[in-house]
Amino acid sequence: MTSTSTPPGLARFNALPEDTALVALREACNSTAWARRLLAARPYAGFEDLCAASDAAMAELTAQDLEEAMAGHPPIGRPKPGDPTSAREQRGMAGASEELKAEMLELNMAYQEKFSHVFLICATGRTGEQMRDAVKERIGNSPEQEREIVRTELGKINRIRLARLVEED
Repeated sequence: MTSTSTPPGLARFNALPEDTALVALREACNSTAWARRLLAARPYAGFEDLCAASDAAMAELTAQDLEEAMAGHPPIGRPKPGDPTSAREQRGMAGASEELKAEMLELNMAYQEKFSHVFLICATGRTGEQMRDAVKERIGNSPEQEREIVRTELGKINRIRLARLVEED
């Protein structure tokens, strides 16, 4: 049975003033182009409609738009102080050994030197070891391959953050 009513959290998001909604979207993803596309497509009937709009907007982002989006993400293992979102998403590194944290720092630096941006992965639910293995695997990619992987990972992160944005209180 499908419901025709919009979930309360999504209805609240649909009703936000444009500037407030833009700020909320930019907190989910630091890309202005992405946020504006999602804003322009309001109102959303259901969460899947919001996710579909997010995915479509991600697919259209330019390399510069992706750089802007990545700039909003701290390196893995070093969440922004006072930022509960990055701390929650990177929980898998919180209990990591000092050796693993040091290795991750070195890998992050090598990755950033090669690609000129932070290593970006949807860290939610991943262990520190899984994130380390992913950066080791991905550092061998070409910049073009890595840009598309980053686009996919950002899309996953955006879906998680959008779900939190429209969840019921």
